Amino acid sequence: MQTKRILAIALSGALLTGIGLTGAEAADRYINVSATGSVKVTPDTVRINASVSFVGTTSSVAQSTSAATASAIRAALKSNGVDAQYIKSQNLTIYPEYNYTTDKGSVLIGYRASQSFEIIVRNAKNAGTVVDAIVAAGADKLNLDGVTPYVFDNATATNAARTDAITRAKAKAAHYAKLLGVKLSSVTSLDETTSPSPYPIMMATAKMDSGATQIDLGQQDVSVSVAVKWAIK
Repeated sequence: MQTKRILAIALSGALLTGIGLTGAEAADRYINVSATGSVKVTPDTVRINASVSFVGTTSSVAQSTSAATASAIRAALKSNGVDAQYIKSQNLTIYPEYNYTTDKGSVLIGYRASQSFEIIVRNAKNAGTVVDAIVAAGADKLNLDGVTPYVFDNATATNAARTDAITRAKAKAAHYAKLLGVKLSSVTSLDETTSPSPYPIMMATAKMDSGATQIDLGQQDVSVSVAVKWAIK
């Protein structure tokens, strides 16, 4: 039985196998490299999470007051350019609320009605104005739970990161080929991993007596990682 001669060399993530083989065994000759490309982008959209909460003497009073406040917030959003399709109710609850003391135990103090929203502001530069508007509309019944700047559609950024990843992979493979005295042939496989864009929660403090709220957008990384295998000759 003929014995295959296989030489495997691992160099910083590159794998070269089958040096000197011919014929069908040439399929085992390859260089496999991995590379990551990334681009920085400025978020163009802001997600606002907010909720309305009110304690009333009865569940109906709590619910009607909460509903009226929610309606005022929707009106404020509309007047500040937020379309209805970007306003989503996430949770609606009504439950009895108690106060506990050592002498009286649990005492019913009323009924709490709450409704939470996810609000998408497509014009990121207008997010601070939107925050101020809903704080004014909701007054002390509004809880501002946080804001999240992000890229609404990162297809363009992902394409740019992909191009960067492939460029890096080609350069790395060519360098290994030169070091090993071989030539790159055709690509035999490619695997891609796309890193999700991070959505860092950034709390915004709305102070009606100290000027307008400003939402700092910062920058986000969009990354694509590839593993590419080249046949060699």
